[in-house]
Amino acid sequence: MTEAVPAADGVPAPPVSDDDVPRFLAELGLPGIVDVHVHFLPESVLRKVWAYFDQAKVHYGMEWPVHYRTPEAERVATLQKLGVRAFAPLVYPHKPGMARWLTEWVTEFAAATPDAVPTATLYPEPDVADYLGAAVEAGARAVKVHVQVGAFDPRDPLLRPAWGLLADAGVPAVVHCGNGPRPGVHTGLDVFGEVLAEHPRLPVVLAHAGMPDFVDALDLVHRYERVHIDTTMVGTAFTLRTAPLPSDWTARLSEVTDRVVFGSDFPNIPYAYVEQVQAVAGWAAEDVRLGPAFLRSVLHDTPRRLLAL
Repeated sequence: MTEAVPAADGVPAPPVSDDDVPRFLAELGLPGIVDVHVHFLPESVLRKVWAYFDQAKVHYGMEWPVHYRTPEAERVATLQKLGVRAFAPLVYPHKPGMARWLTEWVTEFAAATPDAVPTATLYPEPDVADYLGAAVEAGARAVKVHVQVGAFDPRDPLLRPAWGLLADAGVPAVVHCGNGPRPGVHTGLDVFGEVLAEHPRLPVVLAHAGMPDFVDALDLVHRYERVHIDTTMVGTAFTLRTAPLPSDWTARLSEVTDRVVFGSDFPNIPYAYVEQVQAVAGWAAEDVRLGPAFLRSVLHDTPRRLLAL
């Protein structure tokens, strides 16, 4: 049985609404949130993504109402109002030939959008190192890799030059390789663990903390010094129903506090942004080993360092 830990002192009262998030950040002494897991996509692609979530009952067996289904400019303004001072707009392909186009689109989007950092994506195809290398040369700070949606094997030999390029450049890959919300053809922390074994210097953010395989994700964090987890959808009421956290979750986090970064999945979440902040705040308040120092690290300092801001 895990020993009870006293509640942490100095953790501000958690925010009660989106409008209250800036108050919470100010009481922590933070200038804002750095969110490593936000999605902006070309309008034609975004409409298809939202249409997919509209059928989530069929795909996932549960409803998934997109909470921030608003025009692009309004979504950017919402992040600013929440106190998000930097965010990684992530794009991802579902078939060959899309990754170059999406990378070019998001490069232009970031250049024209306050607080957005340039990103890229990839797919196992012969020209992946060409467009990815160009994006890194142009200043990409993160690369989205969606093993589940792309339905590709991250161990594909076509990706070896890309993984090596990112390892050498120190640009983190935000990788959705866990089995949540449903397993894919090539998902699983064991599968991506083989990529890390071949490229141990690869900077990686395991999206959704490897949900639902949280312990396996943390094992990779311990094994590889450049592996992180993000908080995206972790510990919210929506996901706790199907992906409960380990009973010793906060104790495990206390061992890797500098390898946890904030992510939200905005705008495609089925609840308000504040719920993710509340979840992280709850971990910090629950365990004296975390406390306000952990909150400052996960919400701002560690993602800021990871994105080289």
